[in-house]
This record gives sequence, structure tokens and C-alpha cells, in this order.
Amino acid sequence: MSQKFHKGVFAFGLTLAILGMTASTAFAEGDEADATKSAETFVKDAPKASTAVGILVAMTLLSIVPAILVTMTSFMRMIIVLGFLRHALSTQQSPPNVVLTGISLFLTLFIMAPVLTRVQTDAVNPYMKGELSEVAAVEKGLKPLRTFMARQTRQKDLALMVELSGASAPASFEDIATTTLIPAFMISELRTAFTMGFLVFLPFMVLDMVVSAVLMALGMVMLPPAMISLPLKLLLFVMADGWTLVVKSLVRSFDMGG
Repeated sequence: MSQKFHKGVFAFGLTLAILGMTASTAFAEGDEADATKSAETFVKDAPKASTAVGILVAMTLLSIVPAILVTMTSFMRMIIVLGFLRHALSTQQSPPNVVLTGISLFLTLFIMAPVLTRVQTDAVNPYMKGELSEVAAVEKGLKPLRTFMARQTRQKDLALMVELSGASAPASFEDIATTTLIPAFMISELRTAFTMGFLVFLPFMVLDMVVSAVLMALGMVMLPPAMISLPLKLLLFVMADGWTLVVKSLVRSFDMGG
């Protein structure tokens, strides 16, 4: 898994770098051409212009990467569960949002590494070599993501979105539109994340109740229970190696199909 992770991330980053350098070169050439070339030369260079437009579209599509990250990967489950954990510990803004987001991001890259590797192998590399068109590359690249989402999506949620779409019952998984699969996947992820969040919250809630009951029995009603329960929560979490348990549970909660 570690080797695949490094290969996937390196290949993805290298692809983005190549796209960026190619785009800058194409636009620089395009600016000079607009000022000096005649109509005949412009017609001859039409393929280059088409390539530049294609790169422009690709760079524009990169702007929706954050939406793809949230809606089509494991990121949503990660950030929600870690948010529940912070609230359960009652540590206010510690760890800060940037730390939770960073942990969620790199855990997402770790989990999605096999999927990213397949996208790189099946779609990005052939497209960069000119073996696939833009449409074919998108279709090839979506297949690993669709397979990943399907493994995490409940049949009930998928049936609900198919019903709401008004489409006829699909004969196979390939007949299900991606625009139907994504919201079904998001609903399933929300349900799973809230279930895991409740399980994370439960022991800390019990500790809060015990501390409150003890303080009430001792007549210390003016002492805030959080002042006593917070250090006990941190001690319990550290002694139980809580971060390891939470991360292990999050990673193993995803069905990667072996």
C-alpha cells in the first residue's frame, strides 16, 4: 500500500506539473502568433490552437478538484469523524481545523492511492500519449472512482436516488448515471460517518455523566464538571492510544475490494 501510495501521488503531481508547463508554453506561443502570423500560418497552426484550448479546459477542470475531493473520495467520512472526536474531547479548537483537514487529506490520499494509480494508468497516461481522446479519458478515469463509490454505497441509498431521478430501473451497475451514484455515495458516507462519530462520542459522554454524578453527590455543584472531566478524557484517550485506534478504524472502515 505504501509503495502504491507514493507512486500514485508522484504520478498525479508529475501530471499536473507537465500540464502546467505545457499550458504556459502554449499560451506564450499563442500570444506571439496573434501578433505576427498571417491568416495562412494561422490555419496551419490550427491543431496547436486546438491543443491549447484543450489544455485550457483541463486547467479549468482542475478548479473543481476540491468538490471532487469532498464528494467522490473518503475525505468526507474522515473530516466528520475527526470533528466528532474533537467535540467529544471538549478541547474546543484543539486540534485546530487546519490539522484535522491535513490529517483527513493525507489519509484520503493513502486510502485512494490504488484508485489514483488506476486512473493514472488507464486514463491520464494514455491521454498524455495521445492514445485517448478527452471524452474517452474521462470515461476511463471515472471507472475506478465509480467502483470505489459503489463499494461504500448502500443499496437502499442508491435505489432512493434512482427513484428520485425518475429513471427506469438499471439493468446493471454500468447503467447507473454518475450523477445518481455521487449523491447516493454522499448519503451513505454521511450515515457511516455519523454512526462512527456516535461510537467515538459514547465513552466520553459516559465519563461526563459519571463526573457530573460524583460532583453532585459531593455537593460540589458550583464546580464545572468540564474542569474535571477534560483532563480525565485526555488521560483516557492517550492511555488507550486513541489516535491510533481512530485512524485504524477509519482506514479499515472502507471496502477496497481486497
